Amino acid sequence: MKRASRGHPLSIWDRMRNARISRRRVPVEGVFAVLKRVFGCGRMLVTTVPRVRLMFCIMCFNLIQLRGLM
Repeated sequence: MKRASRGHPLSIWDRMRNARISRRRVPVEGVFAVLKRVFGCGRMLVTTVPRVRLMFCIMCFNLIQLRGLM
């Protein structure tokens, strides 16, 4: 994504490109937001034991999503 700087606003093409990119990112970012908010998983780049905890949180998230679909 492109960012504007002070005194140099984004062109219409860059704004349209950013909108296309964000539409693609929204579903994935939503998952990470729920993981951080509900399950308390802050950082994603961790090692060993915290990674296992993260995988458990992801499994719990999927179970909650499945419960909502039923």
